[in-house]
Amino acid sequence: MSTTLLGKSPAGTENGTRRGRPGRGRPGRGRRARGLGRWLGRCAGAVLALVVVAALSLGVLVLASPSVGNAPQLVNAILATHRAPSDHGQIPFRLGKALLATEDSRFYHDPALDPLGVGRAVLGMATGNGNDGGATIEQQLAKMLYAPGTSIDVELEQVGVALRLDAMYTKVRILAMYLNAAYFGDGAYGCTAAAEHYFGLPPGRLSWAQASLLAGLVQAPSEYDPHGHLALARSRQRHVLARLVATGVLTSAQAARIYAEPLGPKVRFYG
Repeated sequence: MSTTLLGKSPAGTENGTRRGRPGRGRPGRGRRARGLGRWLGRCAGAVLALVVVAALSLGVLVLASPSVGNAPQLVNAILATHRAPSDHGQIPFRLGKALLATEDSRFYHDPALDPLGVGRAVLGMATGNGNDGGATIEQQLAKMLYAPGTSIDVELEQVGVALRLDAMYTKVRILAMYLNAAYFGDGAYGCTAAAEHYFGLPPGRLSWAQASLLAGLVQAPSEYDPHGHLALARSRQRHVLARLVATGVLTSAQAARIYAEPLGPKVRFYG
């Protein structure tokens, strides 16, 4: 038994050496853990606040936007104005696939707004590079029917209308209205008139080569019009085929073969 000159060693010592108190770590480690917890809590609160503000903002946009109950009538009015036939709500398989792969590949999954597209748009505006977001099918249809223009105010209205369209109509109905209202260049409104105008066929009978060319015209109908700008139209067609590969609709080998196919025996483009 260890003793000192005065007798036993003081409590908590052995051989004159004080033992550390069990169960206690370094004081700084606990403070760091508490600090990290507070920081994470503040971050979570900020994210929640942003979500609430975004939801309220979208609600205001919806309330401020016009009703969309007359959307089918507006589509019919466009067709009547240009004496163009309707596809009666039918979605041509190849043209529909090509269009969605190029214009809005997440169409069936996103509720009228593409979060990634919104992020790119915000980044584009912040850096002064314009709107790099790429609008969804609903936003594009809103622009065609209710809010033409590219100013910030008009684009916000398009967001509100897009949300109303998504709430009122099925995705299939929205896509059908889009295909009927879209301008494909050279005076052709709607996919039925465009397929007949460019290829002499109903849209449901278009080949992959024809459908991929036609789908590429929507973004810039005058610039990509194959009557006079065939090289640009073909370049855009190559992009559409690449998107079909990226979305898993076609393989690379299929896309290359389709690009090399003739557009039809009676098709005569120049440019």
